[in-house]
Amino acid sequence: MATAGLPWWRNRRLIPWLVQAGVGLAVLVLVAFLVTNLVRNLTAAGLLLSWSWLDNPAGFDIAETWLPFDAGLPYWRGLLAGLVNTLRVVVLGLVGSTLLGTLAGTASFSGNALLRSLARVYVEVIRNVPLLLQLVFWYFVVFLQLPNGSAAIQIPGLVLAKSGLYLGQPELVNGVWQASMRVSVEFGALLTGLVVYTGAFIAEVVRGGVAAVPAGQWEAARSLGFSPLQTLRSIVLPQALRAIVPGLNSQYISLAKNSSLAVACGYTDLYSVAETTLNQTGRAVEVVLILLGSYLVIDLTISALMNGLNQLVQLKER
Repeated sequence: MATAGLPWWRNRRLIPWLVQAGVGLAVLVLVAFLVTNLVRNLTAAGLLLSWSWLDNPAGFDIAETWLPFDAGLPYWRGLLAGLVNTLRVVVLGLVGSTLLGTLAGTASFSGNALLRSLARVYVEVIRNVPLLLQLVFWYFVVFLQLPNGSAAIQIPGLVLAKSGLYLGQPELVNGVWQASMRVSVEFGALLTGLVVYTGAFIAEVVRGGVAAVPAGQWEAARSLGFSPLQTLRSIVLPQALRAIVPGLNSQYISLAKNSSLAVACGYTDLYSVAETTLNQTGRAVEVVLILLGSYLVIDLTISALMNGLNQLVQLKER
């Protein structure tokens, strides 16, 4: 038991601590070297880290934002408006993709062969086409080809036109559609692309979760007189959630990160505003740090919420 007589290099308790201390010291030295080199280069270029530029007038406008903004407001307000736009599409995208993915995933177990086939074709096609190409398709091929004026697609409470999507009670005034709520085609194309793309992956997560429920649960429900829809809604899905929620977490985080492709649709999100800010100020390091921090906080928030939901749906030992 005694280790007093052993040399230090044969002490099995001491060696792991020495190795960890050595690795930790090496990492600290490397980080210190990189930071010192960065500061030296920024100082030589006259670009030492500074945040005072955030209070300068931005000098550019944002076409669509829930947060009022104009060219005379400071850069930080523009970045905040871009963040609001990003959160807007992320939140709506999470809701829409979850609904679409759940419908497509459960359709794989439908007794209707046509419905099952359509669900599989949707999943296989969408998952194997790059998201960027899909966004370009929805924006240039679909939304920008919508008719305008009286030729616009008119549905009760909704008008689809090249100038935008009008909700509420749309009316045509002097050839221009007006409504209490208008959504730009840029936002519509981005949201549609994200929902359709992420929904295909969520459909596979849902299908796998439902398939993990023992077949005996379906048989027991059938013997009790439950319809297939009642069985799925009341018996199978509640049990499948334990397998579905962990997979949803990664898909939700992917959707939040994929929202940065909004530039393909011309939608002004956080990344777009940050890019304009970088071009005007030259503050590459600060702008990149803001982008990294913003997306990190968004993803960590989603992960924390989903981890909490995962704990709620897990079986509790009694």
